[in-house]
Amino acid sequence: MSAQEESTPFANFPKFYGDPTWLLQDRFGLFIHWGLYAAAARHEWVMNREQIHPDVYRKYFEHFEPDLFDPTQWARAAKAAGMKYFVVTTKHHEGFALWDSQLTDYKVTNTPIKRDLLREIVEAFRHEGLRVGFYHSLIDWHHPDFPLDGLHPQRDADDFKAMAAHRKISRYRTYLHGQVRELLSNYGKIDYLWFDFSYAHQDWGWSKGKGAADWDSKELEQLIFDLQPDILLNDRLDLNRGVVTPEQYQPSTPLMKEGLPVVWEACQTMNGSWGYDRDNLDWKSVDMLIKMLIDSVSKNGNLLLNIGPNGRGEVDPASLDRLNGLGKWMRLHSRAIYGAGASSFQPPVDCRYTQKGKRLYLHIFSWPFKHVHLPGLAGKVDYAQFLHDASEICMEEHVPNKVITSTEAESETGTVTLELPIQKPDPVVPVIELFLKE
Repeated sequence: MSAQEESTPFANFPKFYGDPTWLLQDRFGLFIHWGLYAAAARHEWVMNREQIHPDVYRKYFEHFEPDLFDPTQWARAAKAAGMKYFVVTTKHHEGFALWDSQLTDYKVTNTPIKRDLLREIVEAFRHEGLRVGFYHSLIDWHHPDFPLDGLHPQRDADDFKAMAAHRKISRYRTYLHGQVRELLSNYGKIDYLWFDFSYAHQDWGWSKGKGAADWDSKELEQLIFDLQPDILLNDRLDLNRGVVTPEQYQPSTPLMKEGLPVVWEACQTMNGSWGYDRDNLDWKSVDMLIKMLIDSVSKNGNLLLNIGPNGRGEVDPASLDRLNGLGKWMRLHSRAIYGAGASSFQPPVDCRYTQKGKRLYLHIFSWPFKHVHLPGLAGKVDYAQFLHDASEICMEEHVPNKVITSTEAESETGTVTLELPIQKPDPVVPVIELFLKE
């Protein structure tokens, strides 16, 4: 490793597991959960929650006909929102393949739509300049050799358990590896492979969860890098490496490992459900989503924000409204997001800092009265302006009138006070751009 590589704060991210530079630059991506569960329209885990037998669940397969599907519209909505990459479900836990897999009949080309929809999605998003990511479930509740356990929809069906007693994980593992080979061989360069999920720690007494030994994760990982040497992997193969993926929560501090920041990405829904959920009205506001994006970047993380298209292939108006709101903010403030990360300076209450080189960005979550005080920045700021319109912010410096000892120097370097208008500017979250002195 060169001296330059050793100096990067992300030097602990192993080179073998892909180069995360583009992910750290892009910061904002689109998650897409789409499968047969879109027809059920009551959460992507509906098969599990309602313990639906595979034969009953097949009605969604037989009626999957998304005639209004237009991946170009999806891609353009993501691009307009400021997203730079996407991750789409190739197969969720239900076992349905969104591509023309040669290893199963339970695939999209055997539904009434009779098209390889994954290929169309990849082509549309590539055309709009977004990087390509695949989500792939390690779990498969449809496959005849996936063993029953405490998460399986038929976990309480004694007759099903008896019939499934002959199942062998080794045969399923061959199938799993084969489908991954297909995905990484037939769709060009794939930038990101997002597995879901390992659960070896779970034990129901009569069954145990599955992890690296069941998936043969090391062999699978080697297969992946043989096919796509530059691909990024997430951390869900049970190998304790890869992009860290906190789900449905925001870390309280930057994520660290052995004293160095790790590459991480918060994966979040807009309303608590990944798949299309017709009756779920728990929508996060545009204000909240923008703050979640800022919060992630301020802690050296990314935001992967989800949509769940419906059974006809359209993204619901509530999701589109939120993407539109994010796009309006990103159009004016993206330079405080792309390529930015955490700052060593401590932000004021109800604010976040992101920083990119000598530019420090103050994101004001709660608009203060007339002034905001920035501790530790006296003598360090050359110029300040609102980012949305490049209008100057007047500032004053206040240095304590006392002798500062070496031990006090860091905390007593003085405060910069910014003079703000009484009325909050139009942006949902106003951002002040601070140009630091050389």
